[in-house]
Order: sequence, then structure tokens, then C-alpha cells
Amino acid sequence: MKEREVLPQLEERIYLHYVGSDTDLIFNKGINLPGFASYPLLETSDGRDILRNYSKQFLQIGRDENCGIILDSATWVANRDRGAKIGYSPEKLAELNMASIELIAEVRRNTGDSSALLCAQMGPRGDGYSPGDRMSIEQATTYHSEQMKILSQTEADFVGGFTICYAEEAAGIVRAGQQYDMPVAISFTIETDGRLPTGQPLGEAIQLVDDANHGRALYFLINCAHPDHINNALTNESWIKRLRGVVVNASRCSHAELDEALELDDGDPDELGSQLGELKRKYPHFTIFGGCCGTDFRHMRAIATNMDT
Repeated sequence: MKEREVLPQLEERIYLHYVGSDTDLIFNKGINLPGFASYPLLETSDGRDILRNYSKQFLQIGRDENCGIILDSATWVANRDRGAKIGYSPEKLAELNMASIELIAEVRRNTGDSSALLCAQMGPRGDGYSPGDRMSIEQATTYHSEQMKILSQTEADFVGGFTICYAEEAAGIVRAGQQYDMPVAISFTIETDGRLPTGQPLGEAIQLVDDANHGRALYFLINCAHPDHINNALTNESWIKRLRGVVVNASRCSHAELDEALELDDGDPDELGSQLGELKRKYPHFTIFGGCCGTDFRHMRAIATNMDT
């Protein structure tokens, strides 16, 4: 599997991971993203330029700060159920999934940044902040296999399951990856108390996924939470070694508060960068650091400068 190519790179240096472009586009640039989906931008030349420029700017930050870069595709909610809600057929979703990976692969080729890793984003079937109708591991495997099959046919180095709020769905995504020889990393989201939205402790969720898949998940992250909330989740138990890093929100608001927000809370980029630097010093095995909701490239530069690379 491809993890033999991905993991050694991630162990050699700090990698920056930016998934905050959606909130930046909506709140700062006034671009409507129906259903919080950015893949509709792929349907126009102007939209593709927007996505392409994000990747180019991000790669430049990596060069400036001597950090590796993980480039994410615009495929986070490009699955059957989330796509249907905004009028996309499975056939059109397949086309846009492939086009999204091709766009970031093209940027990597044209800029010559061969060390950049291409992450094919996968999101939850439902709301990333609420488990709703929970699937079993078997149901999640079947459901996510549709998108996984498509992504496995692209140049993506691995799949990132992001903003996953319950362990069974995460386990199903990893299992779907095994069916198509595609390495999968899982990023759980947590509430202000450091637990998943189901109330499950993070360590238990990671253990469930590993037990269900014989430890085949590439690694785990936390995303869509502020460092203050993340600190509530971290312990010195053995599972912490499976956690590779954090992709944080700029805001200290809860998920419920963020859902109701009419204005963007971009926090304090310098403070955020300092907090992630502290996490790096406390957990030296963390090598992936990034920004989620409310962050932009100011935050990413502040994070990078606190990594002591």
C-alpha cells in the first residue's frame, strides 16, 4: 500500500495542513458554497483558478518556512447524500472528485514541489458536528466505498477522513480504503470538553478504529477544535502515539456557536501559532499542524514560525 511512501515523509519533517479555505471563501471573499461544498467551484474557470491559487499560495508558505505541505482536494462533502442535497448526481460527483485531485496534482507538477503530499478529502455522510443516524462499521464501509473507489483511481497519495464525529464511521472509511488499496488517515472532531460529539473519549474512538482494522489507519488527527479544547482530550496513555497532529479552529466557540455565527471569528493568529508550538514541544511525535475553520494564511504562517524548523 501507499503508506510506505507517505509515512516516511511525515516522519522526517513538519507538514502543514490547511483545510480552512471554505470559511475564508464564505466569510472573507463573499463566495457562496452551497452545503459548505467547495467542489462546485470546479465547474467554472474562475472557480478552478480560486482553488488553484489557494494551493499555490500554500506551497509558497511551505517553501518560505521550510515545511512540508499537504495539499487537500475540494472533495470533503462530495459523497452521495451530501451531494444530493445540493443537486448533484452520483455521476457528476464522480467527475468532480476526479477533477479535484487532478487540479492539485497539476499544481504539484507545475510548481515542482515533489515533496508535497496530495490528500483526497472525505467527509462524514451527515453533519460533522452531530452523529445523527449512526451507521455500523459495515454500513459505513459500504457507503464510503463509492467515493473511495473513485479516489483510488487518482494521483492522491492518501485519503483524509475529516471532521468525523463517531468512531464507527471512521472505522468504515478505513476499511473502505483497504478494499481499494488506499491508505486512510482519520481526523476526529471534538467538543469543548475534549470528547467526540457522541461523548466518547478520543482515545476510545481511536482504539475502536484500530481494533476494527488491525491498526491499518495511516494515522489520526484532531480537527475543527481550538487548542484549548484539544488540550482537554490529550492524555499520556498509549493511544496518543497514534495521534500525528492537530488542525485547529481559530475560534474558541463551540460547534453549536459556530453553526449560528453570522460573522467569522478569526481569533488571534499569533496566539494560535504559539499554542501549536507548545503542543509540538509537549508531543514531539506530532508532525502535522494546520488550520481549519476561521483560519487563513496568516494563521498558517504563524503556525509554521512556531515549529522551530
